[in-house]
This record gives sequence, structure tokens and C-alpha cells, in this order.
Amino acid sequence: MKKLSVRLVAVFVMSLAVIGSLAAAPVTLTVWHDQGDKGVAWFNEMAALYQKTNPNVRVESVTYPTQQWIEKSIASINTNTAPDIIFNNYERVIKVEDQTGKILDLASAFKGAGDVSFITRSDLDISEYKGKLLIFPIQRVQAAFGVRKSWLDAVGKPFPKTWAEMKAITEFFTKGDPDGNKKQGDTFGLALEAANPRDLVHMIDLFTFGTGVKYTVIDPSGAITINEPRHKEIVKEVLGLFWNYAPKDTINYSFGEMYQIIEAGKAGMFRVGDWNVSKWDKPDVLDADYILGPWPQFKAGDRNAVVMSGMRGAAIPANAKNRDEAVKFLQFMLTKEAQQLSLKHIGSAVRSDLDLSALTDHGKFFATGKQPTIAYDFPESTFSYYSGIEDIYHKALLKLLSDRTLDVDATLAKAEKDMRAYIAAKK
Repeated sequence: MKKLSVRLVAVFVMSLAVIGSLAAAPVTLTVWHDQGDKGVAWFNEMAALYQKTNPNVRVESVTYPTQQWIEKSIASINTNTAPDIIFNNYERVIKVEDQTGKILDLASAFKGAGDVSFITRSDLDISEYKGKLLIFPIQRVQAAFGVRKSWLDAVGKPFPKTWAEMKAITEFFTKGDPDGNKKQGDTFGLALEAANPRDLVHMIDLFTFGTGVKYTVIDPSGAITINEPRHKEIVKEVLGLFWNYAPKDTINYSFGEMYQIIEAGKAGMFRVGDWNVSKWDKPDVLDADYILGPWPQFKAGDRNAVVMSGMRGAAIPANAKNRDEAVKFLQFMLTKEAQQLSLKHIGSAVRSDLDLSALTDHGKFFATGKQPTIAYDFPESTFSYYSGIEDIYHKALLKLLSDRTLDVDATLAKAEKDMRAYIAAKK
């Protein structure tokens, strides 16, 4: 009997050892994102922090150019070779979901994430799509209006608050010698982008929402807005900015080419995202030689505001190899420690209880949230057909940008007709 007891104890101990070894079996979570080297550094530091309490879990992140990220994410999910986590702007995750239908609904995972009181209803509205919580909201994306400080000093003008002030300064930036290199006309008033639908319509979003005019393309009721008087008035002026104050080939620029103009010191005014400042404040880039502020007021009575233009978040393919561990890591990404690293490396987060002392003045501009802010309406989350009508609008705008003799009113009227036909076909 005694020998039997010893044997039972031995078997029990061995069983515990086996169970323990299984529990501690190493897991490698693979994350795909488009945040470049700073994103890799962020995930590496976050992974090191996570391993302190989860020593058996490794996190490896891979960065891809945005379009490649979209294509690879779709292909891998459709072939059951998906990474464990995909991280990107909400509208890009929506594109993946539309093409696969295989992104995990994270609603129950979010409920198990502990105290998430800092996540607003608006954050969740952006993150939901077709009845799913598609992403964990990780980083609110803010975009301000930036102007080169030394160039403003050269023209002797304050930061422009109105559209008229902006255009007057832009004229000098384009035709004068704002950079003091003794050459006139080798600089541009504005750095813009237009190559893809989101490039061009995003620029219009910033100017329209920034002056308090909402719903660039479609309103929440489903009404097309592109020919409403205020929207069309602003779009006509934005077309003029492209024609007169930006490089001639801006029609072919996505954000990469736009950044080249900015970082080469060739543009006086430009969009500044909260994700840009960590690089642009470095001495070998812009050396913090720019002022941030709200977007210019189009007419008297409008508001000036910084635009909350998006949400970056983490999603999990439903066929991910390590789905349960991926859920735990997403929950960790909302903790204070992980969010502090998000602020450090990327320049944005969703928590409001973070230490801001290490940020530059430009970083603090975004993080403190003291400036007036208006949220983009995120129609991609509301209308499954939105990308199609945005594409139609983009093509019409490209025609106008490439041929100034075209009638703007007639071209936009035709675009609206085509958009309505597209919507009807999708219903």
C-alpha cells in the first residue's frame, strides 16, 4: 500500500511537470503593421514588457508598405496562413474584412479587458463594422495644420487662422524666397497628396472638417453631400491650392511623396499627424521648425479645429494560429504601461492618464488635447459601399485637377449621378 502511494505521488508529480511544461510551451505571436522602424521598435519594447509576466510568449512584428500590408493580409487570411495580429488604420482593416469576412469579432475580448473607461463610445463606433468589433482601438489619429516657423518669420506674418490669411502667405511661400537661399520660386506653399482616393479625399476632409463643415462625401442618413453649396465651395478652393501652390505632379503623390517634399524643406504648409512629430522634430529632418495649429477657418463664423481623422487598432484573423494568446496581448495593449510605449514610439494613444513629460512641445500639442478638435465621421464604418463612391468622387476630382478647362459643377453633378447609381446597384 505504501509503495502504491509512493507511485501515485510520483505519477502525480510527473503529471504536474507535464502540465507545467505544456502551460509554458513557447508561443510566438506574429504581428503585421505598416508603421516602419518606429513600429518595430514599439512592438519590440512592448513585447519585452509583456514577457515579464508571460515569459513563454514572444512577439515578432513585421512592417510592410501600406498597400502591400493590405494585399498580404487579405491573401494570407484567404489561404489560412494569416499572422496572429494585424495592426493598422481602421479603414484598412475594413478593406481586409470586406475581402475575407474572416476577422474575429472582438466584442467578448473587449469585455474581458478590465477597466476600459477611457475608451469612448465614438472610439467603439469607429471600431465596429457589420456587427463586429473589428479592432481594439489603440491609437487615436489626429491631424493639425503645420507651417514652417522660419518661413513665417521671413514673411513677417503670424500663424494663419483664416483661409484668406493662409492663401496670402502661401503666395509668398510659392513665389518668394521663404527659405532664404536667394532663389525665388523653388519652394511650394503646400504639400498635398492626390494619387489614391483616400489621399485626395483625406486632404479635402481636413480642410472641410477643420472649418467645421462635416460629411465630405455622404452624411449619416445616406445623402450625398459633394454638391451642397458649402462643400462645393471648399472643394473648388482646394482644387486651386493644388493648381497654384503645390508641385505640378502632386496629382501622383501619395503620403510617401508628400513627405519627401516636406522633409526636403520644400513646402511651407502641410498636414502634421501626431505620428509625424517624433521624426520631424529631429535635427536632421525639420528640427522642429514648424508651428502647429487648427485648420484655417474658411469663412467668418466657422470654427478652427484639429481633426481626429482616424483610429489605429489591432485585429485578429479568425484563422490565426495562436488566437487565444493574441487576444490576451490585445488586452495588454490597452494597459497603462503598453499605452505609454504607444505614446513614446508612435505619438498617440487612447488613455488619458499617461506621462507626457518626455514629449516634445509638438507631441504635447496633440497629447494634451487642449486645442479644439473635431472628429471625422468615419463613413467606412457605416456604409459598406463607401469605398466605391469615394473612388467615383476621386476619379472626378482627378479629371478636374488634370484639366482646368473642365466645368467643375457639371463634373461633380455627373459624379453624384454615378455615385447614386452605384449605391442603388449595391442595395
